[in-house]
Amino acid sequence: MTNEPRSEETEQPDKALDASEARDVEERKAGSSKIVHEVVRLQGEEELARPPLALTLSGIAAGLAIALSLLCELFLRSHLPDTDWAPLIYFLGYPIGYVIVVMGRLQLFTESTVTAVLPIATSPSLGNFGRLARLWACVLVGNLIGVTLVSALMAGEIIVTHEQRMVALDILGKLELQHWTRTLTLGIPAGFIMAAVAWVLPNARGSEFWVVFVLTYVIALGGFAHVVTGSSQASFLWLSGRINFGEAWLEFTLPALIGNIVGGTGLFAVLAHGQMRSDLGADDPHPNRTTQVDRMDQHKRGPVP
Repeated sequence: MTNEPRSEETEQPDKALDASEARDVEERKAGSSKIVHEVVRLQGEEELARPPLALTLSGIAAGLAIALSLLCELFLRSHLPDTDWAPLIYFLGYPIGYVIVVMGRLQLFTESTVTAVLPIATSPSLGNFGRLARLWACVLVGNLIGVTLVSALMAGEIIVTHEQRMVALDILGKLELQHWTRTLTLGIPAGFIMAAVAWVLPNARGSEFWVVFVLTYVIALGGFAHVVTGSSQASFLWLSGRINFGEAWLEFTLPALIGNIVGGTGLFAVLAHGQMRSDLGADDPHPNRTTQVDRMDQHKRGPVP
């Protein structure tokens, strides 16, 4: 059996449908991988073009919002018995911060591991790599400042009562401090899932809340290591004197950061970009013909000398 190139007619609604039915099919048809890739790439271009101060401030706001995940989770835990089914309930508080961050278009580090990387994968250059490094640095620093500020307010019993702080210490103190290699390993699926959130949202079409909620709930259920959310727990224990600086930042934050980058950039972004390039090769019976995506890239880069 030969693989014949797909014609444009095979991608159109059946001619037996009337005009209104054909419109319904087009409206309900999910965008192809090439369309999703281009949407995410353009979002990345927009993020890479933002000034450092704006990125940092947005990152701080995202860190403050993400800390709500820890607070909501702890509040739910304090009202539940210590049973096997309790995590299924109190982990429902974990996605709260992510919903605010993602739907509020704030800068979260793990989202930028796919959105900001696709423009680099499309047009690799030293200048683009420099812009990516600047974005990652501003967003990560902002995120960690935000979660550490909330942790300091919790440790100082400013936004929680003494009883709530003691409950938080009791709960978090029972968490076993893992070896950094284990944290790195658990950071890979967390980075992959957060990159998947950014990839799926363009086709969510009104279901964005459930996409964010369900996928981040999986991070909590799996016990995966997210560098920003996990740092809110580690910094709270550090500021409360339960662990030292090295345990908080070197044995958790650093390996979780590496794992998130590997999962979000090394796995998801590369695979997603590779899929799009493969689709272009399979769909185009004339490989030397310039595609629409290539024409858009060329337009952004300017005329070839």
